[in-house]
Amino acid sequence: METTELINVSQHTDKLAETDQPVHDLIKSRWSTRSFREEKISDEKLRLLFEAASWAASSMNEQPWRYIYAHKGSSSFDKMAECLMEGNYKWAKDSAILILSLAKKTFTRNGNINTHSFHDVGAANTTLLLQAVNEGILGHMMGGYDKDKTIQTFNIEDDLEPVCYIALGYPDEPHKLDQPFRDREIGKRSRKKIDEIVTKL
Repeated sequence: METTELINVSQHTDKLAETDQPVHDLIKSRWSTRSFREEKISDEKLRLLFEAASWAASSMNEQPWRYIYAHKGSSSFDKMAECLMEGNYKWAKDSAILILSLAKKTFTRNGNINTHSFHDVGAANTTLLLQAVNEGILGHMMGGYDKDKTIQTFNIEDDLEPVCYIALGYPDEPHKLDQPFRDREIGKRSRKKIDEIVTKL
């Protein structure tokens, strides 16, 4: 897919990552929007995103990721939104879908603690979000939520632990957002330089 197609879909040309290396357009075009159009995401499209997530790498091929989700307009969506911290609730309530990603704490084969489960769920979430970009959809992962309320509300079993919520939808213009979210939406993206995060031995 060409860069221009991704930009036209996202409607935010200033959000395309300015990279020093020729990074793939899907990666450059992925960012965490807070502004969503009032447009539904079909179950067929959502299954595509979850299948993409299922092909992420994982320790011992355990595939510890689990997901629950709800469409906007349902009582389950409202319950999920009410588990978010206020700063996330204010904009995430307007997304098309809310997803809760969870990690299976133990290995199925022996019951031992899987210390890599959160890492692996993060890999699956990122894979989901990259596939979403390819479909013209953006997502925003959120760590700001009430964990205990989430567990109680959705009767999360003991061997699962919430990782993060994800708001999904087709992106809209930033002007519809209240402050301070509007300024954050139009703010320039930045990343640490490679030399700050990589060391050659």
